[in-house]
Amino acid sequence: MNTNELIARRDSLFGAGAPLFYNSPIHLVRGEGVWLYDADGRQYLDMYNNIPVVGHCNPRVVEALAKQASTLNIHSRYIATSVLDYAEKILSVHATHLDNVVFACTGTEANEIAMQMAKIVTGGEGFICTDATYHGHSELVGSLTYSPRRGRKNVHSFAFPNMYRPLVDGVTEEELCNLYLAEVQSAIDDFASDGIKLAGIIMCSLFANEGLPTVPKGFMKRAAEMVRAAGGVIILDEVQAGFCRSGKWWGYEVMEAEPDIVTMGKPMGNGIPLAGCVARSKYVEMFRAQKRYFNTFASSPMQAACGMAVIEEIESRGLPAQITSVGAYLRDEILKLAPLSPHIGDVRGVGLFISVEWVKDRDSKGADTEGAAAMANILRDHGILLSNAGAMGNVLKIRPPLVFEKQHADFFLNIFKEVLLAEHD
Repeated sequence: MNTNELIARRDSLFGAGAPLFYNSPIHLVRGEGVWLYDADGRQYLDMYNNIPVVGHCNPRVVEALAKQASTLNIHSRYIATSVLDYAEKILSVHATHLDNVVFACTGTEANEIAMQMAKIVTGGEGFICTDATYHGHSELVGSLTYSPRRGRKNVHSFAFPNMYRPLVDGVTEEELCNLYLAEVQSAIDDFASDGIKLAGIIMCSLFANEGLPTVPKGFMKRAAEMVRAAGGVIILDEVQAGFCRSGKWWGYEVMEAEPDIVTMGKPMGNGIPLAGCVARSKYVEMFRAQKRYFNTFASSPMQAACGMAVIEEIESRGLPAQITSVGAYLRDEILKLAPLSPHIGDVRGVGLFISVEWVKDRDSKGADTEGAAAMANILRDHGILLSNAGAMGNVLKIRPPLVFEKQHADFFLNIFKEVLLAEHD
């Protein structure tokens, strides 16, 4: 079957409308490291997927998976030493006050657990989030997605902190920080006025879905202080920001914030469904006492084997240092290319998580969503896989597997330069 026939077959099985990347979707058949290959044998550099965090078909992970699958796999209501070993390992790379873990299979489940936990701990119902966030698909978690400032039951949103598109132009960074903090305080105050007790605030620690904005210094720490003062807890979503994406284990380390609850997802198992929620032990015990939560497929030996292999690969290969140096090099070189196109308004990010803001022109900063989507498709045609994302869909999102090296950065930069120069032909 050709690609069009496969798409038709897919629609007949999944229902028309199931999303696909790119104007010309790709039929992928194999992956290795940072590379993906289609049915015709064409090679693509993966600049987008954080799921295979230590690379597609990573040998250590594959070996651990195969060994465990050939030995034992049981559900979560039996004792398995390997699961306990993994729990200790994942907690060891978190802040010491986060000393209990609840395993799940998806980021949505992890965030559902976190929000339920926050409600139990505080006795509250109200949650605060940004106005361009995404944390999952369940009814509770999905209520956060692109929430209006007011109007949704038990959800108040605030304008996400953004120094490129600030609430007010011409103010200092500190003044801008205060303006965004006033947005958070307004949400807290409105819950109080409505007689709704605050449960907490939930944010991606790097504001990934919002487009990875540059955040005024001190915002996260001070916002957390305001929420705690009002009786709420701090939930930080590390599904995209975590597992050394920034060069540090967690985005909350970059933002210098102290979370009460942290959620994790996709990268944990390098493609095997594995997620988790870590929190203060008293919070987890209160949650377990009330919810009696269990998950048939979470806390399995197979998940533990894959999860342990991911952490061991990150540590044994010294990936945090590599991520920091290669990420800085890639970001700096993209900045050098920015003058080649009037559509590159901003280049920002940390570690191997970079956003290129695509604009109609630099003076107006008008979001060029169509242009960003077109650029993603052009790069796809040149063997580079990334996507347009962000609050307005005008950000080129660069988020490769963490085994991405300088030679891969140079491969991308040469093609990106070629594409930018062709804009003017």
